[in-house]
Formats: sequence, C-alpha cells, structure tokens
Amino acid sequence: MDDSNNKPPTLWQMLQSVLAAAFGVQSGKNRARDFTRGKPSHFIILGVLFTTLFVLVILGVVKLVLHFAGL
Repeated sequence: MDDSNNKPPTLWQMLQSVLAAAFGVQSGKNRARDFTRGKPSHFIILGVLFTTLFVLVILGVVKLVLHFAGL
C-alpha cells in the first residue's frame, strides 16, 4: 500500500482547491482527495481567508476607481 495516498493534502493543494471551488472548476480527482484526506476545518479557514482577501481587493479597486473618477 502506498503511503502517499493517505497523506493529507499539502497547503498548496488546499489553496488550489479553494481557488478552484471559488471558480467552480474543481476536478473530480481533487474533490475526492479533499473529501477523503482533507480536514474540513482547514478548508473552511482557507475559504474564509480567501473570501476576506477577495472582498478587500474588490473594495480597494472600487475605491481606486472612484478616486480617479473624482467621485
């Protein structure tokens, strides 16, 4: 039996999964890996951090556009 099949996903793999989930393009293979070997709490934390960062970036872009538009 190969031990690599039982290892939890790496941080990079989890980040890729969170980004893929945000865009709705997660592969079946990676989804199966995440559900069988990943801890839900890790994905929840990464998802909340990604969402917060995404909202802050969008807010910053909007403020920047409004600043240069003179509004």
